[in-house]
Amino acid sequence: MHSAKLIRILTVDDHFLLRKGIMALVTAEPDMKLIAEAANGKEALDAFRTHRPDVTLMDLQMPGMDGVDTIHAIRGEFPEARIIVLTTYSGDMRVLRALRAGARGYILKGNVHEELLNSIRCVHAGQKRIPPDVAAELAIHSTDEALTEREVEVLKLIAAGNANKQIADKLSISEATVKSRVTNILSKLGANDRAHAVTIGLKRGIIALDTSQK
Repeated sequence: MHSAKLIRILTVDDHFLLRKGIMALVTAEPDMKLIAEAANGKEALDAFRTHRPDVTLMDLQMPGMDGVDTIHAIRGEFPEARIIVLTTYSGDMRVLRALRAGARGYILKGNVHEELLNSIRCVHAGQKRIPPDVAAELAIHSTDEALTEREVEVLKLIAAGNANKQIADKLSISEATVKSRVTNILSKLGANDRAHAVTIGLKRGIIALDTSQK
């Protein structure tokens, strides 16, 4: 009886247990059906092409193509795709990147049981769904001056443990230019020192730890 009205869902996450947990939540609902799963961005794009889900649940941190790149890829082919980000990360820059890529909802994994089903229905109905705590994080930084691409480069190199001279060598710029950019970074982030700037950058999602070496 319900088949014509079922909300057809694709879930994308590299953690098997999380996908199973979502399956349990979704399949218990009379108006929803999990039609496909994917463990990475490439699988997600293939699954979307094959199944054309009504709503896609997308993790951000995945091996290979990350969540934001996958959202871009899916919406590049299917502009009407309705995608909800499901992640452990609340940093405002991560949220902004996902929303700019075309995500219509953003749920923290810790709140899945309270928010997932309602969010799926809202997004399926054409609404956007940003939880109050995530919206508040966005609002806090809405008037902040953003770091330039060059400043983000410098912050990444600081996070990797490079001193000013090493950064200057890697970027082929003068040490004075590096010092100037570090000063700007500290000012824009409201950081006390370099280590504090890295902490803020990681928390807000301006930079991410490089896990490729681990």
